[in-house]
Amino acid sequence: MTVPKKIYFLADAHLGASYHQNPIAVEKKLTSWLEKIKHDAAAIYFLGDMFDYWYEYRYVAPKGFVRFLGKLAELSDMGIEIHLFTGNHDIWMFDYLPQEVGATIHRDVLTVNLLGKRFFIGHGDEVDYRSRAFRFLRAFFRNPICQLLYGGIHPRWTFGFALRWSYSSRLDGLRKAEHRNDQGEAYLKSFALKYLNAHSDIDFFIFGHIHTLLDYSLSDKARLIIVGDWIKHFSFAEWDGTTLMLRKA
Repeated sequence: MTVPKKIYFLADAHLGASYHQNPIAVEKKLTSWLEKIKHDAAAIYFLGDMFDYWYEYRYVAPKGFVRFLGKLAELSDMGIEIHLFTGNHDIWMFDYLPQEVGATIHRDVLTVNLLGKRFFIGHGDEVDYRSRAFRFLRAFFRNPICQLLYGGIHPRWTFGFALRWSYSSRLDGLRKAEHRNDQGEAYLKSFALKYLNAHSDIDFFIFGHIHTLLDYSLSDKARLIIVGDWIKHFSFAEWDGTTLMLRKA
């Protein structure tokens, strides 16, 4: 008997972050979930910030994450499509993950047909233009010259700096979580409605980034889904060609 294939979406595990009480337990929970879904998964879309920080040098990649990366390689070898979107924490993915685990890297939003419906998919920061400072930093971090110069600094300095910055940013985010989440939801709703007005073929908008769970009807046929995270919610979206639902692991 053939098992119906499904598409899965999740985001914001921030693997390696020091604010996880037990980082290894988070990684194990994620790989256990991947093991559970591998028999009915056609594709898995990781919508950014799966790593709290990722910068790969020409001959060096970040240490750690061996359980997660090994599982991705296994799933890819089984024929499951692995899609990794760069988030605002793990922008600097280059050729290592495509070569080693067979992942497809997406550096911008993606519009794609999946099991008969039209999806607009991204991390969320690609369309988040509320803050000029955020837009500047995003452009700065993605600039090839800036990346080249940054890559010339020894990892002992860059990794320590980035992880401390992430930790400080996360603590600030937790203090302002309710206000920021409300703002983020309102902005993404506004963006999706405006985009839908010009592109009526979109059935589903799916984002991560703001660490909340949201299933919002934009029209009679279109919905906005925000998939939560793997810090607090351990959540994901599941699409089987008929029903798109938010679930928890």
